[in-house]
Amino acid sequence: MSPTPVIWSPSSLAHEPNAEVWIGLRTKGDEVPERVTVIRDALEGAGHELQVAAVHPDTVLRAVHSAALVDYLSSVYADWVSAGFPEDPGQDRVVPYFFPTAAMRGPLPAQPARAVHARAGEFAYDTMTVVGPGTNEAARGAVDCALTAVDRVQAGQGSCYALCRPPGHHATREAFGGSCYLNNAAVAAEAFRRAGHNHVAVVDIDAHHGNGTEAIFYARSDVFYGSVHVDPGAGWFPHVVGFAGERGVGDGYGSTSNFPLAPGSGDGEWLAALGTLITEVEQFAPSALVVSLGVDAARDDPESPLEVTMAGYERAGELIGSLSRPTVIVQEGGYNLATLGSLVRAFLRGHDGGDQQVPATGRGNDAQEL
Repeated sequence: MSPTPVIWSPSSLAHEPNAEVWIGLRTKGDEVPERVTVIRDALEGAGHELQVAAVHPDTVLRAVHSAALVDYLSSVYADWVSAGFPEDPGQDRVVPYFFPTAAMRGPLPAQPARAVHARAGEFAYDTMTVVGPGTNEAARGAVDCALTAVDRVQAGQGSCYALCRPPGHHATREAFGGSCYLNNAAVAAEAFRRAGHNHVAVVDIDAHHGNGTEAIFYARSDVFYGSVHVDPGAGWFPHVVGFAGERGVGDGYGSTSNFPLAPGSGDGEWLAALGTLITEVEQFAPSALVVSLGVDAARDDPESPLEVTMAGYERAGELIGSLSRPTVIVQEGGYNLATLGSLVRAFLRGHDGGDQQVPATGRGNDAQEL
């Protein structure tokens, strides 16, 4: 069987955060453009076919995200420059300083902020996720990667890997954060739904809980979201959500499943949780699958305390591949440039070991062209 094809976009290189603002300090960020090139080169060297993403219309994107968020990301940097902030006070990235939370407003009838530096806090929920001159271009390119991968799978390819950067699973319908701007995995899941798959599952193995993906589908019964991640209650992002008790609401109750792990958990605990999650996915019986592939659970990654090995990632690929559904694998986190490409390659090697051409056996697949 030939290796899973890779979809990538040169636009993904346009986003250069330069730094993050974390607990009030300007710090070096790990979500850098080189993440794309090291993964791309490793997979090309391993024989994976590379395809440049095709540009897609906004239809699916705006089904997942509010028009206000999409429009804000497309215009805010130009507004920031027009306001003169790169010169005075010398801030060349959009960084929020004011957050109009419900607690701040209380019972008062709030109006939308007029000033660009105040508007930033309406859409960003942290100070780490800055916007620069190429951020929107890169985020839209990442969405195109996810949608092109869905196109390939709908055309008969068993699985396809979308080399998305920036990552996306922390982006909610109306806000961005956690180095994520637009939710690539949610876009892929919605695209599968619109292509005729009545039930779609998202399996998230990033080291951190995908609060954005969970929130987007929390009240829906047609998309299952399951995640294995470091316990947010132990002090890890996203801190206040991602707990085992979150099961969905309304029609979506039972379509969410979280497996928070203690810091220091390695292959044994991580793979056991993933195995249980896969059993739940099988019970949900989706006809298509989206994988949020973060490799930041690896023991040498600077952004998490988990201890998963390269062999663990290869085994995870085998386990997820055993679901034998049409699959789009979306890149999320993973920040150690020295091992990033090898970790992604290990997962795909494991995944490619299964028969990816087995027809879906889920609860409905009335496929149609996107």
